[in-house]
Amino acid sequence: MDKSKLSKAIGELPGVGPNKNWTNELERGRRPGPRMEQQVVLPDHFNDSTKCVHSGTYIDENVGAVGTPIFQSSTFLFSSHTYESFFQGISRDTPIYTRYGNPSQWAVQEKIAALEGAESCAVFASGMAAISTALIALTNRGGSIISSQDVYGGTYNLLHHDMHQLGREVIFVDPTDIEQIKGAIKDNTQVFFFETLSNPLVKSIPLKEIAQLAKANNILFVVDNTFLTPFSSKPVLHGVDLVIHSCTKYMNGHSDLTAGCVSGSRKYVDRVWEQMLRFGGHLDPLSCFLLERGLKTLAVRMKAHTENAAILANYLASHPKVNHVFHPNHDAVSQKYIHEYANNGFSGLFSFEVGSNEKALQLLDALNIAVSATSLGGVETLISMPFNTSHSTLTENQRKQIGINPGLIRISVGIEHIDDLLADFEAALSKI
Repeated sequence: MDKSKLSKAIGELPGVGPNKNWTNELERGRRPGPRMEQQVVLPDHFNDSTKCVHSGTYIDENVGAVGTPIFQSSTFLFSSHTYESFFQGISRDTPIYTRYGNPSQWAVQEKIAALEGAESCAVFASGMAAISTALIALTNRGGSIISSQDVYGGTYNLLHHDMHQLGREVIFVDPTDIEQIKGAIKDNTQVFFFETLSNPLVKSIPLKEIAQLAKANNILFVVDNTFLTPFSSKPVLHGVDLVIHSCTKYMNGHSDLTAGCVSGSRKYVDRVWEQMLRFGGHLDPLSCFLLERGLKTLAVRMKAHTENAAILANYLASHPKVNHVFHPNHDAVSQKYIHEYANNGFSGLFSFEVGSNEKALQLLDALNIAVSATSLGGVETLISMPFNTSHSTLTENQRKQIGINPGLIRISVGIEHIDDLLADFEAALSKI
């Protein structure tokens, strides 16, 4: 292969500088997937709750297992088809080695892709593995990423501390301000990366406008949709190129797994998959089984999460010891754009202020049903304070800049009975 063809194949030779046109050079035809003949592939007209249960399931014709078996194997027998797949460049669609692909991965990937309305999906060992792999795959040395400080703390640390070491510039903007995003665009801007609902203040973004801006400037638009899930929002259908989830959260929903995923068009996910082969952050077969099992109840869980959160947010918004509630039903910044790209409720996650960190810590200690722990999206109600968990690495001034004030509490509302949750908060608030 000559250098011109090699450059087309990888987008840009290392050290040469950013090539914003590589996305238009991925001309090889691709089919959705990877898919196996044994998998259930549902037409798009089926509802999400049906896709949650059936899409991607591996039909075991030998013993008739209703659920996808766990393919706990690191490697697979070679055949003439295996060798041909190497020559044809379709090794992602062939069982070769579990880091490359495994039927357990393909089953859960098909389910997620169906829910997202995407052609393809790749699953990872964590949400951070998905984010770091995708951003490295879609950029190169000398490129620039536009993002926000108002993101998950681990994401911010990656962008702030590590990307410049890898030759990528990161410009931080207010994700709710389209003019500020426009002003940050440079000739070397390759990726926009934002959260569809920010962490922890659940701010919505002008997603459709950003998608149009990205397309007009030949910039890839990547979002973290962990808080909303495809039950509430399908960003791919609004012009987003790649959607990322920390599947540790709502997608799995049971606080017993760490995982991540990237979904979108096959050509972009294939590129991320190639980067994953080098980074090695694939999801193991047993974890794929757990994630697929969790996804089967995503629709019913999210309905309960969002309904409980709306009721609890209403209660807290009217309580005299609560200063402010950050929920799309109660906060202007949170609700500004969300109706443009989200439905079926919003999320089980929101934040509220009680005036000081001391009062907030008293409240956390007084709660009985709500569990004081990090993370979110589990069936149990989890509550924490960003200043000493997700955003503890930020300085006090940095937290103030993005609106994290003393006494801010983040809550991930579970699926417990709402009357029990309300009684728990009523008793706890009376003690601060």
